[in-house]
Amino acid sequence: MTRLPVGKIPHDLLAEMLAGLPPADPRVVLGPQVGEDAAVIALPDRYLVAKTDPITFATDEIGWYAVQVCANDIATTGAAPLWFLATLLLPDEHATADLARVIFTQIGAACRDLGVAVVGGHTEVTYGLDRPIVVGCMLGEVAPERLVRTGGAQPGDAILLTKGAPVEAAAIVAREKRRELSAHFPEAFLDRAAAFLRTPGISVVRDAAVAMGVGGVTSMHDPTEGGVVTALWELAEASRCRVEVSLYGDAELWLPEAAALCRFFGLDPACAIASGALLLTVSPARFPAMLDAYALAGIPVFHLGQMAAGPITVCDTARGVLARPLVDEIARLF
Repeated sequence: MTRLPVGKIPHDLLAEMLAGLPPADPRVVLGPQVGEDAAVIALPDRYLVAKTDPITFATDEIGWYAVQVCANDIATTGAAPLWFLATLLLPDEHATADLARVIFTQIGAACRDLGVAVVGGHTEVTYGLDRPIVVGCMLGEVAPERLVRTGGAQPGDAILLTKGAPVEAAAIVAREKRRELSAHFPEAFLDRAAAFLRTPGISVVRDAAVAMGVGGVTSMHDPTEGGVVTALWELAEASRCRVEVSLYGDAELWLPEAAALCRFFGLDPACAIASGALLLTVSPARFPAMLDAYALAGIPVFHLGQMAAGPITVCDTARGVLARPLVDEIARLF
């Protein structure tokens, strides 16, 4: 029996398992699909958007992480994140009241920053864990006419990425591998990379709000495990389009600290967890206005390429068809 790699379940296996699920309630507007990260349920006058995600790579500030990654996937539907629940699992050999309090404090601070209410969850000390794990669940609301799906992109749409990448990978590596890196990088460099958690930050809630204010957004997606390349594959599959981009020919796209840390460990930054960058597609008519809006907001934005008709694939101008990563580069490192 083949053992599965660390990280996301392979997409073909996931698609097979999703196909075997029972039919959805007719009020489910958007159910489980490869490439779609949130569920959408019709209420009488609005849509309820729901998302759940675990924090498994990081151990530092996991409560804060849990809120941000769930809020990101709510925001990429065009919705406002409003309510948060958390399941907190503490390792039996290392659980202390202080550890629980620290994680609760992180969750509370992140929710206050986003205007989100903590409405429930579960806590326990769990046998067999070697580190704490937080599984978050975020709920939000969106007007039906403002709903955005990953699968909404059309041929001809421009593909954009905000901030640069991989923000989250740089923060994780700098925090989790600090002792090893200290002999090779200046402390100020490592401090800067570790601070990527908040500057430029792993949240894309503001990035998504800027895009929604412009209009013409056809899809939005948060590049998490597998990085920008996996996110592009999910965009292609969900939209059933060909993706044509220039990733490896654009050095400015890769944040210098992130690129240096990935290079040190032999990692491909294009395939490393990249929360903090918003991947979006926009109609050609609104493309110039979108660039202007991000410039006004002070958020860097990169034009990666465009959606095209044709076979579902991701094609890079420098490397041709890009293979879909089997495992995130950070998972491979750890």
